[in-house]
Amino acid sequence: MPGSFLPYPLPYLGDFKQRRAQGQARRKQVRRQHHGLWDGGQRRHDPLELLAASMRGRVPALVPLKYERMLASPFGFFRGAVPVMAADLAMLPNTGIVNQICGDAHVRNLGAYAAPDGRLVFDINDFDETTRAPFEWDLKRLATSLVLAAREAGSKESSAQDAVLAFVARYIRYVRDFAHMPVLEAARFQVHRLASVEPIAETLMKAERATPQHTQETLTAEQSRGGRVFRENRPVLWRVGAAQARQVLESMSEYRATLLPERQHLLEHYRPVDVCFKVVGTGSVGTRDYCVYLEGNGGRDPLFLQFKEEVGSAYLPYLGGAANGQHFGRAVAEGQRAMQMQSDPLLGWTTIAGRHYLVRQLNDHKASIDLAELKGSGLLAYAELCGELLARGHARSGDVQMIVGYVGAGKNFTQAIAAFAASYADQSERDWEALKRSRRARRRTPKARAGKGTAGAIG
Repeated sequence: MPGSFLPYPLPYLGDFKQRRAQGQARRKQVRRQHHGLWDGGQRRHDPLELLAASMRGRVPALVPLKYERMLASPFGFFRGAVPVMAADLAMLPNTGIVNQICGDAHVRNLGAYAAPDGRLVFDINDFDETTRAPFEWDLKRLATSLVLAAREAGSKESSAQDAVLAFVARYIRYVRDFAHMPVLEAARFQVHRLASVEPIAETLMKAERATPQHTQETLTAEQSRGGRVFRENRPVLWRVGAAQARQVLESMSEYRATLLPERQHLLEHYRPVDVCFKVVGTGSVGTRDYCVYLEGNGGRDPLFLQFKEEVGSAYLPYLGGAANGQHFGRAVAEGQRAMQMQSDPLLGWTTIAGRHYLVRQLNDHKASIDLAELKGSGLLAYAELCGELLARGHARSGDVQMIVGYVGAGKNFTQAIAAFAASYADQSERDWEALKRSRRARRRTPKARAGKGTAGAIG
């Protein structure tokens, strides 16, 4: 009959107008201006105890290195303190508008990398904490990072607040635009003005130089008997023993099966040469991270694969059984594919000795922003770009109609997120000071010994 619908066996979100109305109705669950509220005195948890708990299961010899990186600055603390912020956000009222979130959205977790066709793209590029959770948690974390990064760069507090307001305003503008676009057009929307954004131009130049050949020169050395192997640089990189290397390489069969068939074929052209253990990031320090050096058409055709242990998003304890026995490496890969318009063509996952790993290319034209560049007009322009990219990620992986229905014109919501960001940045500075005063701040592993005793790090 005219106007009727055929039976449809696939999931369907429902009429877009109804979903927008549902988002608007969520304002009764938490008023938009209430997102500005933060009171650390309401905590029922000790942030330093949460950090200590998050270290369990990590390589013990590397835990002091993580604390050392967190002690470097309030922003360094913030980068490593996702478990603290997850607990803090979970105790606040939320919209219940569930989206795929990055989970660790901050200014240095956006960066350049190579798309499958070889072009450089700039997007959110770290998803260790990704999960499905209230969409505003990403906004609050990225907004707070803008304040802390601006303070570290020496910007005025008013500049930091202007940056957050610009970030949220641009996010709202773009989710509204995406809500009115054809769904597929919104999913493949590209930001074309990257080179004109001051801090991005330098980042793209760095990414141009970050080729596999450059990584080969940086991370490997020629042996006297010919051929290249990883160059040891303790406490952040060392070659592993034969048994450990064998376990990593044996896991490549499972990893290969997670790739598209045509990419499996490409991988077959490469042979493994060496395996190392590599310390990365701040939040990930202490988790197991291996790099495999492979060669294709000779020594001038290197490929570096990173096997990065994934332990599950820090938000999972507050999401009511959201883990559900999932493979955490797979969860990260699928969350990344959902939010990014273009992902690493060799992105996949595997299991080693019962632990879950994400697998991806290492340093394939990758580069991130320099905090020193986040000041003045550069800070404002970068904040706006953050808003655009996060809006696109949320539109691709969630229900943009519900988000638009909730935020409305956006003024109340924008000002509330800015207020939260300033208050929570202050809280992060207080927590950083508390860490400096704690016993953990005085624990150090001599650099000459770092890495020793980690030969069994796989287990």
